Amino acid sequence: MCGIAGVFNLNGEPVVFSLIKRMTDVIAHRGPDGEGHFVNNNIALGHRRLSILDLSDRGAQPMTSGDGNWVISFNGCIYNYMELKQELRKKGHAFESSTDTEVIVEGLSAYGLDFIPRLNGMFAFAAWNKKEQTLYLCRDRFGVKPLYYWFNGKRMVFASEIKAIIQHPAYKIEVEIGALNEYFTFQNLFTYRTLFKGIVMLPPANIVRIDSTSTYVKHHSWWDYDFSEPDNKMGFEEAREETLRLFKQSVTRQMIADVPVGSYLSGGMDSGSITAIAAAHVPRLTTFTCGFDMSEVTGVEVNYDERRDAELLANHFKTEHFEQVINAGDIRWSLPKVVWHLEDLRVGMSYPNYYISRLASKFVKVCLQGTGGDELFGGYPWRYYRVFNSISKQDFFDQYYGFWQRLVTDEDKSKLFTPSILSKVDLSEPRSVFERVFTFNKKLSYDTPEEHIQNSLYFEIKTFLNGLLIVGDKLAMANGLEERFPFLDNDLISFAQKVPVRHKLGNLEGEIKRIDENLERKKRAYQEFDDGKNVLRKAMQELIPANIINRKKQGFSAPDESWYRGENANYVKDLLLSGRSASAEFINPDYVKLIVNEHTNKRINHRLLIWSLMSFEMWCRIFINHETI
Repeated sequence: MCGIAGVFNLNGEPVVFSLIKRMTDVIAHRGPDGEGHFVNNNIALGHRRLSILDLSDRGAQPMTSGDGNWVISFNGCIYNYMELKQELRKKGHAFESSTDTEVIVEGLSAYGLDFIPRLNGMFAFAAWNKKEQTLYLCRDRFGVKPLYYWFNGKRMVFASEIKAIIQHPAYKIEVEIGALNEYFTFQNLFTYRTLFKGIVMLPPANIVRIDSTSTYVKHHSWWDYDFSEPDNKMGFEEAREETLRLFKQSVTRQMIADVPVGSYLSGGMDSGSITAIAAAHVPRLTTFTCGFDMSEVTGVEVNYDERRDAELLANHFKTEHFEQVINAGDIRWSLPKVVWHLEDLRVGMSYPNYYISRLASKFVKVCLQGTGGDELFGGYPWRYYRVFNSISKQDFFDQYYGFWQRLVTDEDKSKLFTPSILSKVDLSEPRSVFERVFTFNKKLSYDTPEEHIQNSLYFEIKTFLNGLLIVGDKLAMANGLEERFPFLDNDLISFAQKVPVRHKLGNLEGEIKRIDENLERKKRAYQEFDDGKNVLRKAMQELIPANIINRKKQGFSAPDESWYRGENANYVKDLLLSGRSASAEFINPDYVKLIVNEHTNKRINHRLLIWSLMSFEMWCRIFINHETI
């Protein structure tokens, strides 16, 4: 829910109201129900409201604590706010609203920053302490809600979205070359920089403190994932029962709202399980599925449309079910909007997310999402098997880094970038960035196969899931929709980290020996394995039909391999190969032509790279050339 923005001038220069108003106006899609501003000399906080709890004016922000010392601009939802509210009442705190925002600001008043780890939910907030004359920025432990900042030594400018920050007249847009190199390596960013030079995303579970004496920004981490200490005494049945109990608890927690709540329903186990529990709380739950026109689709992509399984589940749970069917031509219309809202380019083809959230927003304000189950319970076994038999830490890094170079290998960067950009690129940096994700956690060891899997889970939840959450937030909020993630619950995650790998995955040693390392199509062999999330599958058996439990996993993706060779081939060429390319300063046109031709001629499937090339081209047109969308 909501969007926040603000400016803190460390030199005492007053903040002009028109600036903070402009910053909140550009993110009005995040909060179409209202706006508010707090301006006091050199500090300004702005807010756009999507009303979810307490729809009255009492829930308006920015909100001030009862003692007048704290002012907060908050985005998110705290699922345990009622329990915390009762505790604060016993300490003498009075409440004027029924919002979770007021619980946070009163909690800060009562406990200071020590209150933050007790929050169970998704949040990003800015809090101004009047007595200290200090600004605090904070994000939730899982990084569901985004928060960006730009600090130049004189001022701190921050917002839920980058487009608000660049409204500041002192900021001039330049491309961060290191981030560009990182993106075209991983199709993601593993650091917290962005393509906008100088603009940084605050990491999850971090706090920033800024006052008039600050000369740099220091991130204070207050929590991190930890898969390194599983409870090896835990039996499978215990793991199954507790997983189910905590999952039910989490879904129930996340149903709190004073507006309609619905659920995505892909036809798979995760969203199906959420729907099963939610449907028991909401008469005639509303569910939503995104499908694809498969009339000109071939190969493995013919199975990408999940509507049939979703319809069976909708009928099973008696939901009011709606479907969005995407065809090949929809990318031309949506790509400019998707890139404008994403700004911070991450992960794969995301325009289906835009369409499904747009559909859901016509009926509900809150929608439950199944993201997170794979990362917690081992849903990508074909990735883990690549490092299962690593003989050392270095071997582990070598094998896994080879897999995560999703777009362009370091060896091919000289073909990708133009000579002027290549001269500024550190070709060794992506490998260093990759390894730092692991070395940030000092507890990780690399001695046993189980430890290799634990490390993989840690890496993917810190990087791949982080990208998915950013995309999910931006494209849902583009349509004024709040997404919630029942798998991302404090209690459930604390337990899932303790579940031994042997309960999450199948017979690893037996399975891995079946792969012939000399097999020409070894990658395809790895992908045949689908024995992940064992304990979760068993836990969900009492909630959803067996045929859904045992369905082979597939991601939520459009059949773009076929579409880029068919109906969208001309659009791809018009966008990337025309003489008006905006990205030609950075990306070598000859390389782009080679990639497009190899894909069109069915030599190599470049669908991921083509999407990223199109996204960056559109990014340059919108943010560098300032073309209207």
